Amino acid sequence: MGETTSNVEMAHKIHEQGQGKTAGPSRMSEVIEIIEAVVLAIVAVATAWSGYQAAQWDGRQALLYGQSSRMRITADSLATIGGQERIYDTTTFNAWLDAYARGDQKLAGMFERRFRPEYRAAFDAWLKTDPFNNPKAPPGPVFMPQYHNANESKAAKLNEQATTVFDEGTKARETGDDYVRITVFLATVLLLTAIGQRFRIAGVRTALLVVAFLLLSLGLWNLVHLPRI
Repeated sequence: MGETTSNVEMAHKIHEQGQGKTAGPSRMSEVIEIIEAVVLAIVAVATAWSGYQAAQWDGRQALLYGQSSRMRITADSLATIGGQERIYDTTTFNAWLDAYARGDQKLAGMFERRFRPEYRAAFDAWLKTDPFNNPKAPPGPVFMPQYHNANESKAAKLNEQATTVFDEGTKARETGDDYVRITVFLATVLLLTAIGQRFRIAGVRTALLVVAFLLLSLGLWNLVHLPRI
């Protein structure tokens, strides 16, 4: 009877010791699972946000590139018109010069009346330099500071603006690429967390979780410091 009582007491002690040994790891596993769930939730939100921003910046890149192309086309059209006007100015001036040299004042006056207003200002300034007697006079009105072609000026300005807009589009593309890289980075965090859940050894699971958390922190830091739309 005494031996039976002793065996029962020993069984109770072994059972209590077994419960004490399994309680600690069980609580640790629960804590790890909670942290993993939090990490996964943060990764899910961060990945969605990063993908959204990447799409937004890609759209901005396309918009800016489109604007730049339209500006280039308009600038080319204006430059073509400006070039045609310059040819007209030169041709009309040559005809005027030929009529003037032949003493045909009527014909010279007719060509003079056909000067464009912009060219007329440079022509009047050129005449004041006494070009027929002054060897230092400019060769023609187009070489005068007063000569101005509005369409050529607009074309040059539009080309500068197009370059600026194109550069902004390039920066938008680079920012979108940065968001894509962060999305891939966060996918690595997701992979490590998922792999860690397959292990039952608390040490291995914890190590993977720590690495995933550090990578997540780095990804979030980069995500916060990138420009947003």
